[in-house]
Amino acid sequence: MRILHTSDWHLGRTFHRESLLAGQAAFVDHLVETVRAEHIDVVAVAGDVYDRALPPVDAVALLDEALARLVSAGARVVLISGNHDSALRLRFGSALFEAAGVHVRTAPDLSWEPVLVDEVAFYGIPYLEPELVRAPWELPDRSHTAAITYAMDRIRADAAHRRASVVLAHCFVTGGQASDSERDISVGGVAHVPLAAFDGVDYVALGHLHGRQRMSESVRYSGSPLAYSFSETGQVKGSWLVELGSSVEFVPAPVPRPVGRLRGELDELLTHPKYADVEGHWLQVTLTDAVRPKSAMDRLRARFPHTLALSFDPVGAAPSAQPVRLNGRPEAEVALDFVREVRGEPAAPEEEDLLRQAIEASRVKETMA
Repeated sequence: MRILHTSDWHLGRTFHRESLLAGQAAFVDHLVETVRAEHIDVVAVAGDVYDRALPPVDAVALLDEALARLVSAGARVVLISGNHDSALRLRFGSALFEAAGVHVRTAPDLSWEPVLVDEVAFYGIPYLEPELVRAPWELPDRSHTAAITYAMDRIRADAAHRRASVVLAHCFVTGGQASDSERDISVGGVAHVPLAAFDGVDYVALGHLHGRQRMSESVRYSGSPLAYSFSETGQVKGSWLVELGSSVEFVPAPVPRPVGRLRGELDELLTHPKYADVEGHWLQVTLTDAVRPKSAMDRLRARFPHTLALSFDPVGAAPSAQPVRLNGRPEAEVALDFVREVRGEPAAPEEEDLLRQAIEASRVKETMA
């Protein structure tokens, strides 16, 4: 049994307002090629298929295409909902999909009803909001551990009669390393689930954390197919290829555009040849100039056209002597003090004139309203 474990596609997501749909489509191409080349039996998608409950139409179209192509390439698909997905919307048509070899599991009470593929049982545990399952499942407390444990106890009872078992789950296992792009799931109960909760099955395909991680030999996160935050700089994205009962290897995904971080003074960043390798990256830049450079973003994009985020951390800048006094002072003076505080030098005469004109125009507008 050859399984391709993937998760956290987040179809429809943007990256600092840049569309990622082309990169996500390239990942689908890669998955289909891998299914064919590696003779994959099952593609396991461990949640967060979409980035939000109401996905854009082009994201829905891409998922429709992806599922059809994966089945045509010879694989069956087992897919669960994550905390970003709408369980009700994602399960639309699922009864019909079953006949085509696409098995969507978004209902908590179906977690322990297996999908059987060549005598291997696949169990799909969707993202379980503790507050929603606490009463019907009579859980002892409002926590993710209680919810997962309840589902896993029933899965183990069924799996005892199966040749082999695979679980898909979308949760935060204790010890996992998070990045900036995951949504906090602590609301509604204690977020972490102990690794031991997944004992007793042959493989656990986890989703939620965006970096690939090996929690144990048989419990792993595949991570997201693309970087969704600058905290994921340097991560290798892709999927786990699982030869059940034999081996697990990582299959790297294509990188449409790498992400990176730069830090330093503007003139050095713009002139030093060591930064040539990242000129085509999406970049987060932190400038350390003691005096904030003018038109910093425009100047950066002359060399690094895909700079998306800019911040300032001046090195050696003198701290403010005292707080800026606001009460009883003209608006223009307060605004000019703010410019001086932020930039480290006063506004130029033409900037001061423009600022005073803007304040006067606002005052006139308020008077006429």
